[in-house]
Amino acid sequence: MATPAAPGSRSRKPARSAARTRTTESTRANARARAAAPARDPLPTFTRNAVAALFLERQHLGRPRGRRLTATHLERFVTDVGGLQLDSINVVERAHYLTAWSRFGVFPRAALDRLAWKRRVLFEYWAHAACMVPRAQLPAWRRAMIDYEFRHTGWSGWLKKNARVLETVESEIRARGPMANAEFREKRPAGGAGWWNWKPATHGLHYLWMTGRIMVHSRSHFHKRFDLSARVLAEFDTVEPMTSEAFARWHMVRSLHAMGAATETDLNGYLTFPRTKATVRRSTLRAMVESGEVAEIAVAGDRNRWFALPNDLAALHVAGRRRAPSRGTTLLAPFDSLMWYRERVKRLFGFDYRIEVYTPSHRRVHGYYALPIFHDSQLIGRADVKTHRAEKRLDVKWVHFEPWFVAGETPPAANWGVIDHDRALAGVGAALRSLAEFVGADTVDLGRVGPAHFKRPLAAALTAHSPDYS
Repeated sequence: MATPAAPGSRSRKPARSAARTRTTESTRANARARAAAPARDPLPTFTRNAVAALFLERQHLGRPRGRRLTATHLERFVTDVGGLQLDSINVVERAHYLTAWSRFGVFPRAALDRLAWKRRVLFEYWAHAACMVPRAQLPAWRRAMIDYEFRHTGWSGWLKKNARVLETVESEIRARGPMANAEFREKRPAGGAGWWNWKPATHGLHYLWMTGRIMVHSRSHFHKRFDLSARVLAEFDTVEPMTSEAFARWHMVRSLHAMGAATETDLNGYLTFPRTKATVRRSTLRAMVESGEVAEIAVAGDRNRWFALPNDLAALHVAGRRRAPSRGTTLLAPFDSLMWYRERVKRLFGFDYRIEVYTPSHRRVHGYYALPIFHDSQLIGRADVKTHRAEKRLDVKWVHFEPWFVAGETPPAANWGVIDHDRALAGVGAALRSLAEFVGADTVDLGRVGPAHFKRPLAAALTAHSPDYS
């Protein structure tokens, strides 16, 4: 027999019963709504091989070092990948030269300089980091320049105190023509270190450049020389900037084009400038999916949401049928656009790469400036390399191959079969010879090789065509 409720208390049984009734009715209503709604078409599904193959195609790595450097080839390459990154580290060669060499092989560095700073095929701005971008994209990047002042409010305090610095710097450039930072001879602030220890004119130059009032005219020993924007690109003052909404969509399209297909985190990590709020990026992506400008796709075995441009769905189908998307060998700069978002590289190729330049020497695993080794569609290892210019010598300190490659196993992610050791080592030797020629080295010294039994065949590959390499 049930215990009678205490005086004044309320039984919970009827309330639970009513709640169950409401839940049941809600469940039935949702089921009826789903049944009435039109069935959603299944997402186009592609393999990881297809995504990786199209990525390599867009990165112009189908035939590494296989094309000639021309204005057309350079512009097409930089347009496809989104930017040619610049970096001051010069251990082997500057990053933009190395990245171009990986696609075009040996060329006079002056040839790239002429195309960029004389013929103005490209101009300098930010895309992933400091990059050269196609001149044809000026209307888009003009919007980023205009918006910089409003996006980067951290400048407000400095600008209030240094308005006269901006006026002075700009007027000096207007009167004297192209000028470098060193020509503004103020002292640095006392104490401190790093970027915020720049002298006031350096801050002024950077702000004027990022907001489009001046541009990089040229470089001398890698030091930027600035001039008024209209004197660098004649069309600068007359070009119509994109609207902010159009730029956000354009930026999404360029990112997707460069990668072929991408997750939302890929889109955040590839073209990282300008930085926008996550909610704004998601809103743009959602609107483009709803309008049909972007297609949602599925990648077999991956639970993430993937996206591609509708025009690239056919390209993904073709890429998925390829027996091998790339043939040949090269070395990549750490700042190569293929490596811009290293987490993506890890997911697609199973290659876990870290730039160790800023890592204390005792904690480095693969060396100060380890170049990823790319061979026949795969990243098979890395080489720690240094150019000794005075001695005209390329010092290959350490070559380390990936464990799966050494073991003769299939790659851990995108997979087009086992990589032949003899062909790969011959390719690495040829790539190192080409790199030596590119940086002006007459000799190549080969240091450690991991595993050790790969050293003899690699040394033989180095000497295959020249007695000066050992």
